[in-house]
Amino acid sequence: MRLNCLSCGHKVELDDAYDDFEGPVKCLCGAMLEIRTKEGLLKAIKLMDPPPPRPSQPPGMPGATT
Repeated sequence: MRLNCLSCGHKVELDDAYDDFEGPVKCLCGAMLEIRTKEGLLKAIKLMDPPPPRPSQPPGMPGATT
């Protein structure tokens, strides 16, 4: 099963263990998605908490704001 992250749009691949599942799934971006599946079909999805913002540049790099 494949679903798109509601935060970043990344395609999240889920194996057969998620065919009948209700609970959290974590995306690579750090977003937590609450999903509900039944018989291999996605029935509900919502974004739990948005991930913390990623800095555009590491602190201490030229042009970074502190």
